[in-house]
Amino acid sequence: MSSTLSRVRAAYARVEAVGRPEIWIDLRPREETEAEARAIDERVAAGERLPLAGRLFAAKGNIDVRGLPTTAGCPAYAYEPAADAPVVARLRAAGALVLGTTNLDQFATGLVGTRSPYGAVRNAIDPSRISGGSSSGSAVAVALGIVDFALGTDTAGSGRIPAAFNGIVGLKPTRGLVPTAGVVPACASIDCVTVFARTLAEAEQALSHAAAGPEHALPPLPRRRPGPWRVAVPPIGQLGELDEGWVAAYEAAVARLTAAGASVRTLDLTPFTEAAAMLYEGAFVAERYTAVGPFVDKLISSGGEGLDPTVAGIITRARDIPAHRLFADQERLADLRARALAELSDADALLLPTAPGHPTLAEVAADPLGANARLGRFTNSTNLFDLAAVAVPAGEVNGLPFGVMLIGPAFTDERLAAIARSLEPRVRLAVLGAHLTGQPLNSQLLAQGAVLDGTTTTAPAYRFHALRTDPPKPGLVHVGGGGAAIETEVWTLPAEGLGRLLASLPRPMTLGTVELADGTTAAGFLCEPDALTDAEDITRYGGWRAFLAGAEDSAPSGVRGTARSAPTHPHAPLGDHPTDE
Repeated sequence: MSSTLSRVRAAYARVEAVGRPEIWIDLRPREETEAEARAIDERVAAGERLPLAGRLFAAKGNIDVRGLPTTAGCPAYAYEPAADAPVVARLRAAGALVLGTTNLDQFATGLVGTRSPYGAVRNAIDPSRISGGSSSGSAVAVALGIVDFALGTDTAGSGRIPAAFNGIVGLKPTRGLVPTAGVVPACASIDCVTVFARTLAEAEQALSHAAAGPEHALPPLPRRRPGPWRVAVPPIGQLGELDEGWVAAYEAAVARLTAAGASVRTLDLTPFTEAAAMLYEGAFVAERYTAVGPFVDKLISSGGEGLDPTVAGIITRARDIPAHRLFADQERLADLRARALAELSDADALLLPTAPGHPTLAEVAADPLGANARLGRFTNSTNLFDLAAVAVPAGEVNGLPFGVMLIGPAFTDERLAAIARSLEPRVRLAVLGAHLTGQPLNSQLLAQGAVLDGTTTTAPAYRFHALRTDPPKPGLVHVGGGGAAIETEVWTLPAEGLGRLLASLPRPMTLGTVELADGTTAAGFLCEPDALTDAEDITRYGGWRAFLAGAEDSAPSGVRGTARSAPTHPHAPLGDHPTDE
C-alpha cells in the first residue's frame, strides 16, 4: 500500500478512535482525500520531488481551504473560498495533504479554546482541562497524532498557549514571514500564521515551506559575538502567581539551558507585562471590531444565533473606543517597546513560561474573562513588540505538560529554534544500515529532529549479516570474541522521536545497546537470532555502505572524521518505510 494513502486511512481511523468531534469544523470526505493521496503517490513514483509527500496537516477554521467553508468559528459567517490561502497552497504544492479545518475560539478571540458554537475543545491529555486557544482544534489534532502538523494563528498567544497545554511545539514566526492573505483577521496589523507539530524539526520543516519565496526569506542577521547563547530570564518575583509546581519547572528549564552552555542573565520583565495588559485593556482591541464588528452587529440585530456571548461582548465594546485613546496607547507602546528591546539588547532570547497556569473547563466557565486575561500575561506583548517566538515542551507538572517560550527580535526565528533544541531531552542512536546518511530511511531520522554527531565504529565485538528481507537490511549481533568493528554513525535525537521510531519497528529488528569504539554505548538497532538463518555474514566488509558497493575491506577500521551537522535531505514521514536497519 502506498505511503500517503496508508497514512490517510490511518488518520481517519485515528479520528474515530479518539472520539473528539469538537476538534473539527469540517473534515474532508474520505474518498476525496484518498484520491488526492493516490495522486501524490503517483507523482512521487514518477520521480517528482515533493518534500512533504505523505505529510498530513490541518488548518485552523479561519484559514481558507479550497472546497471547505471558512467559518472563523461562526456558522453564519461562513463563505466558500475560491482558492487556498497562500500558506495552504504552498504546503500542498510541496506534497502535504490537508485533512480539514479545525475548531477555534470564535473569530480567533480568546486563549481558552472554549468560545465556539462547535463545542469546547478539550485538552489532549486531561479532558477536564482546556486545550488553550484560539487555535484549539489544530493543537489537539497534532497532540493526538491525527495529523503531522497543523496551521494556527497567533495574535496574542494563540499559536503558543495551546502548544504548551498539549505538550507540543508552537512556532510563531516573525510577522510577515508567512503570508496572512486568505486568513480571516483578528487584529490584522499583528496577526501571524503559526505551525504546530510534535517535534521542533517537524515544525521547522513545515514552516520552511509555508514561508517559501524570496519575498519571505529571513534577512541576514547582524554578526553576534562568539560565545555561548545569551538567554535573559526575569527575577522569579516578576512572573507573578503561577500554578503549583510551575516555578520549579521553569527553574529546571533555566538550569537545562545553563547546563547546555547558555549564559543566563536577568532582565526587567515590566515593559513586557505592561504591554501585555494593553492588548485587551487598551485601545488596540478596536482592531477586532474593524475586522468583523459590522458583521457581529448585524447578527446581533437578527437574534445573534451562533455568536459566542463572550466574543460578541469583546468585539462590540471595542466599537466605542475613542480615537484619541488609540493614539495615546500607541505612544505608550512605543515607549514600552523601546524599553523591552533595550532589556534584550545583549541577549539572544528571553525565556519565559508560556503561560502562568492551566485552568480547567469549569474554572474558565466560572470566570471567562479573568481566566483568559491571566493566560496572556507572557504572550500578549510578543506581536505588539514585533518579536519572534517558539513554544516548546519542558517537562510535566502533576502529570500535565509544562511549556516554556523563547522570544527574540524579529527575524531571529532560526536562532530561537537552535536555542530551543537545548531544552529537548535527547538520546544517542547508533545507525549502521538503512538510516545512514544517504540511505533510504535517513529522512526518518531527520523528521524526528536527529542531528549527526559523528562517524565511528562499534567495538570489535559484532558480526554483521545481510538479512533476507524486503527491502534489504543488515542485522547486527553482539558476539564478543571473534567479532569485528563495524562502521557506525552516531546521531542524537529527542527521546520522543526515538520512541516513535521504536513504535514502528518491525520484526525481526529490535532496539538494544551498542558498544562503540571509544568505550561508550548508544541505543541501536539489533536483530532477533532467528533472522540470521540463511543470512550472509558480511562482517568482512566493515560496514553497510561497503557491502552495498561490493568493495570488500573498503571501510576503515578506525574512527572517521566527525560531522557536526546533518546533511540536508527531504524529510519523509514516519511510516513511509519500515523502520529497520
